[in-house]
Amino acid sequence: MEDIGFEVTEDRKKFLLSKIAQKVVDYRLSPVAIIFLESSKPLSFLGNQFLIFMQPFYRALFSFREYEEIATMLEDRRNIEALICEIERLEEERDEAKRTDKNSRH
Repeated sequence: MEDIGFEVTEDRKKFLLSKIAQKVVDYRLSPVAIIFLESSKPLSFLGNQFLIFMQPFYRALFSFREYEEIATMLEDRRNIEALICEIERLEEERDEAKRTDKNSRH
């Protein structure tokens, strides 16, 4: 991937990972995303190349700068693991909210 000309700060990484995870949970793609991310960890560079291939689709969800930052971040396995953890956390929050709502109806 070409040099994007800027560094992604830790705060920015957290923001972007949370944004991706929220979209995954909102679209109810958590199981598929987690399986894909887990399987791509050993091949994080290839996963990054897949992101480049899928750029037209991702650009519908993220700005150009966000897309470039995300593609760069996901070359690092630690960021993939952080994304998986964030998806799991948000999914758990969503499930808990559903249970609470269901219990309050009875």
